[in-house]
Amino acid sequence: MARYFDVARVAIERHGGTLEKFIGDAVMAVFGVPTVREDDALRAVRAAQEIRDAVEVDLRIGVNTGEVVTGTGDSLVTGDAVNVAARLEQAAAPGEVLLGSTTYGLVRDAVDAELLPPVEAKGKSAPLTAYRLAAVTGDVAYVRRADAQLVGRGRERRLLTDAWERATSEQASTLFTILGSAGVGKSRLAAEFLRDLDATVLRGACLSYGDGITYWPVVEVVKQLLGTAPAPDRAIAALLGDGQATADDIAFAVRKLFETAAAERPLVVVFDDVHWAEPTFLDLVEHIADWSRGAPILLLCLARPDLLELRTGWGGGKLNATTVLLEPLSSAESDELIDGLMGGRDLDSSLRDRIRIAADGNPLFVEQMLAMVEHSPGDVTVPATIQALLSARLDQLPPDERAALERGAVEGQVFHRGAVAALSPDDLNVNSHIFGLLRKELVRPSTATLPGDDAFRFRHLLIRDAAYDALPKAARADLHERFAEWVVQRAPDLVELDEILGYHLEQAALYRSELGRPSPELERLAAGRLVAAGRRAARREDLAAGARLLRRALPLTLSDPLLRAEAQVELGRATYEHGDIPAARELLREAASADDLDSSTRAFFLLTVVECHQGQQLDAGERAISEKLAAVELEVDDRTIAEGYLAYARLLFWDGRTSELVDAGRRALAHAVRTGDTTLQTEAMARIGIGMFYGTSTWVEVEAQGRFAVSEADRLGSNMLGARQGLAGAAAAQGRFEESRALYREHHEYLAERGQTFHLLGQKQNPAFAEILARNYDDAEAHARVGWDGLGEIDERAFRPTLGGLLAEALAEQGRLDEARAVLDEAEAITSEHDWLTVAHCHWARALVALASGDHDRAVQHARSATEVADTREYFNLRTYYWIGLSRVLVETGRDAEARDALVEAQRLADVKQSSLDQERIRELGDRLAVAD
Repeated sequence: MARYFDVARVAIERHGGTLEKFIGDAVMAVFGVPTVREDDALRAVRAAQEIRDAVEVDLRIGVNTGEVVTGTGDSLVTGDAVNVAARLEQAAAPGEVLLGSTTYGLVRDAVDAELLPPVEAKGKSAPLTAYRLAAVTGDVAYVRRADAQLVGRGRERRLLTDAWERATSEQASTLFTILGSAGVGKSRLAAEFLRDLDATVLRGACLSYGDGITYWPVVEVVKQLLGTAPAPDRAIAALLGDGQATADDIAFAVRKLFETAAAERPLVVVFDDVHWAEPTFLDLVEHIADWSRGAPILLLCLARPDLLELRTGWGGGKLNATTVLLEPLSSAESDELIDGLMGGRDLDSSLRDRIRIAADGNPLFVEQMLAMVEHSPGDVTVPATIQALLSARLDQLPPDERAALERGAVEGQVFHRGAVAALSPDDLNVNSHIFGLLRKELVRPSTATLPGDDAFRFRHLLIRDAAYDALPKAARADLHERFAEWVVQRAPDLVELDEILGYHLEQAALYRSELGRPSPELERLAAGRLVAAGRRAARREDLAAGARLLRRALPLTLSDPLLRAEAQVELGRATYEHGDIPAARELLREAASADDLDSSTRAFFLLTVVECHQGQQLDAGERAISEKLAAVELEVDDRTIAEGYLAYARLLFWDGRTSELVDAGRRALAHAVRTGDTTLQTEAMARIGIGMFYGTSTWVEVEAQGRFAVSEADRLGSNMLGARQGLAGAAAAQGRFEESRALYREHHEYLAERGQTFHLLGQKQNPAFAEILARNYDDAEAHARVGWDGLGEIDERAFRPTLGGLLAEALAEQGRLDEARAVLDEAEAITSEHDWLTVAHCHWARALVALASGDHDRAVQHARSATEVADTREYFNLRTYYWIGLSRVLVETGRDAEARDALVEAQRLADVKQSSLDQERIRELGDRLAVAD
């Protein structure tokens, strides 16, 4: 037992682990505490193998990796990762080492291991994945893919080639150093350069730990050079472990050995991981670079930027020295690398974007994430290999630099010097520590968003995440709250202030809650900011962003019923406009019962609209809103009244009562102006414009109102694409189809950019109708089908039937009668009885199908029904359209007298709107009747 404990202690400590405790015959050790290293998992596995092979009794060993809770002094690590390690040890057979799945993922390229059947473990709901270790077979935990092409390194490759040509032409030594963060491509660049080089190439790598590591890379190189030959002199023999020699003697002897070899054939000596080098080794390399003469030698050193911390003057002042820094790949270069690694296979575009953004130009990260996708499709969480690299790098920073980095991480990927100073102790020299982070290539200067302050950006988003994740939750809560206070003092007029404060106060509140110390006041402040930000985003028609902000706010409002009701109303509005009607109804029903009169009234107005959308009678909804407005008009604020009239106007629009719609819009505008809310004002102007569009206003008046609304929106700093849609419809009615298409395209791109899929699908009826007016039935079908199919996926039953009527019309005009009938059957089956517009248009589409089928009586019957239904409303442009359609059917069925009467009514209606296109179509039919006479 004593010998076993001694072997275990020595092996664990030699590989950098910490012996936690002996319990009976059990040994507990931890790697990565107190210092994280990127190869902690491999160190642990090496120690496990060494212990297993060195003792004469059969052992059972479990190795696992994960997040643990630890403290200082004699406190032990605890957590699920420790428990799983114990379960693996218990499941192992005598003489076996079992590796957990995460551990295996970190060492898979350096070990020979066998996947075992799932391991049942006490206290675990699911079996454990385990691997049986056979042997450690390599020094590198993960091997880069050999088929990965070199992307975006043309300039660095040319510089390296120039250095080699200088060494060979001048018969001299040259020092070339490639700096770059882990995985950025240093080794790949070197391999590409060396691939076809006519030279003797020797390789050595510095070790991060172990015995006798000072000259380890030189020993590797000398052994490659000498093979089985005896050492040429005493100093080389001492280097190889046979005797004693001074550092100067060894440096001189190695230089002479290199010169002798290079005299026969040009020599390249590659030293990797030089950032782990001992100062004596660096002295040796610089000695060769400074004093070697008469032979072509290229000393190629690969290192992380940390080397310049170890040796600030590395290569400085030498004419024969070059240092290059490998920057991350650009987005285009990352895509090129992804394409090469995929080998012609397809990769989902959204998945590609997530990998490109997360990898941020690091080729290794791209490789690792693609490998994760291949093993777990759709999963692009940060692989453990990358987490280990980043955590280890940050753990090796000086404490004050790390503190500065962590405080920057609280602000985000871009942070300000002033924020770091405000969150740091008074005695922390922020300027010098940020300069140190710049020098280490962890951050870089950025464009400041706050005037008068310097801004910096993390070189990689994952560096920011690693720095932030290292902070305890209590520290995060405190720092987020303090940052919010700093922003208020520093930039009270910031446009995004609500979003920024909402996020940081929310984080502080959530962490305090997780720690069992909830702060209702902090939750209220966070929710208030998030609601304000969400309302603003939704009102600028960025519904997806608004809904996200409002959903985050809702859980923070439990202690404030008034704020909760406001959040529910705003989220209900955004959710409804986004197309999730059941969720909107649930939110609005709860808000409608709130004690706050303004919030409950606004919820009632919007809930009535939602219920009418889903089938409630329009007249009942109109009556309910009208009565509510009369009852509360003197008790609620102008915003509530404005929203009430806007809801009323929406129902009037659906009901086809355009003159009342214009009046409701004007009443809403008067109250909206008093609120100062520009979004409410532009929405009210949009309602007025819609009433004029379908009402008695001429197209010239409609266009004038639309241009005025656009100019007002520009003056108010709001958008008015709704008015632009009205202008698009007016242009189509006047026969200006290219202008109409451009305006519709602009409007729909705007909706798509903001994730307003529901509105985008529903409003496809407008360009579809415009293309029907243009007799461009292919494009009309395309627009209508997008809306018809898309709304069908969510079982929407208000806009979809109308789109079905338009789609059927486009199909009938193309002679595809069976398809038209099938669409009409489905559309009519889901049309509510008060949806007069859909009823009218389905009649018109049925008329076209019957006409093309030769069923003239049925064609006339349906065409007349379309006019009769439309004439019950004030939609003058549609009434004109159906009367012209009836005239066409009557002409084509030989009923000329009736056709003339229909044309007279069509002309009377067309005179109201003064549509040049309608006048042209009426003349066409009149000419056909004249020919018939």
